Amino acid sequence: MSVNVNRSVSDQFYRYKMPRLIAKVEGKGNGIKTVIVNMVDVAKALNRPPTYPTKFFGCELGAQTQFDTKNDRYIVNGSHEANKLQDMLDGFIRKFVLCPECDNPETDLHVNPKKQTIGTSCKACGYRGMLDTRHKLCTFILKNPPESNESGSASVKKEKEKKNRKKDKENGSGSGEAGNHDNFDAPQAVDGDDDDEDWAEETTEEAQRRRMEEISDHAKNLTLSEDLEKPLEERVNLFYNFVKQKKESGTIDGADKEILAEAERLDVKAMGPLILSELLFNENIRDQIKKYKRHFLRFCHNNKKAQKYLLGGFECVVKLHQVQLLPRVPIILKDLYDADLLEEDVIFAWAEKVSKKYVSKELAKEIHAKAAPFVKWLKEAEEESEGSEEEEEEDDENVEVVYSSSARELKVETVKPDTPEKEEDDIDIDAI
Repeated sequence: MSVNVNRSVSDQFYRYKMPRLIAKVEGKGNGIKTVIVNMVDVAKALNRPPTYPTKFFGCELGAQTQFDTKNDRYIVNGSHEANKLQDMLDGFIRKFVLCPECDNPETDLHVNPKKQTIGTSCKACGYRGMLDTRHKLCTFILKNPPESNESGSASVKKEKEKKNRKKDKENGSGSGEAGNHDNFDAPQAVDGDDDDEDWAEETTEEAQRRRMEEISDHAKNLTLSEDLEKPLEERVNLFYNFVKQKKESGTIDGADKEILAEAERLDVKAMGPLILSELLFNENIRDQIKKYKRHFLRFCHNNKKAQKYLLGGFECVVKLHQVQLLPRVPIILKDLYDADLLEEDVIFAWAEKVSKKYVSKELAKEIHAKAAPFVKWLKEAEEESEGSEEEEEEDDENVEVVYSSSARELKVETVKPDTPEKEEDDIDIDAI
């Protein structure tokens, strides 16, 4: 079954289609892995090498990937559902396939390993631009450019060599060294390296300034690539300093997208809420949850690991401001829950086990004891919600059709159950 390449387009006559991704889980225990059965066909529809989306999955999931190009086997370590990978593929398509101008997937990538840049051009609208190379996949693309890049440049070189050999024969110089010297200023010498041609074009101040910018961009991209090779602790410190600089410069309020992009670049996204908590929260945490909700949502939405780190950051903030915050633990947790930064099952899992990972065991016990009324309220609210659904089903069972002799027609009556219903007292979370 095929789906639209850009799945945000619902038009059934949309002409850019791709096969729906098929995943097969193999192995057991530590050797479990997911084989993407039709990755070659999917990649062909996207006009990208099959290694790119496979590696993208690995980057996003923090898993190792394997490529067996001879047997067309593209593997991501671990057990992963096809639907989850399909949703993740949408992210790859947005970043590396769709044209930023017209949203069509008729794009080609142009990799320049010397300048450490990845360009993109669109055959549909003519757009030409550069990709943001901060995503971890870009390091892989720079080391493994599309085959079209290599084969294209190779065919151009062959064509030029063929023309030069023909020219040598016409001049009677043969194919020896002398012939090459005679044609030292032939087009091949000038056009053999596009970079040299660019440098030889202009000597104006503007051209020199542009070349200096290219050199600095090259150095910057090299630094970005090197950052990913650093240990986790160093990458976390880099992210910390990045957020701290945004805060000190007064640009933190509108920098939520930049902060997320930097965390993804350094591959520390899950730990983001821990760093943000340290830098953005203090004794006024309730107001700050509202103020920086968008910043935290970018990390915590549908990311349970990030939510666990947020709870760790919350504990650290309570430790720093015990007098003000310890009595208010339940209401702060409710604020985090109401802001959609924490899900019920993450809170329940946290409440079940006291950990000394972020604070002392004694303080952790105190925090959990203070949080107990909120956790209890949350569980009862969840049970009440489940109960109301069951009641709706029971209501259907308690309705029966009876015949009225006076009205001579069928009518519907509700039959009350024999056992009286017990009223439950609502818990006022604000009174905790």
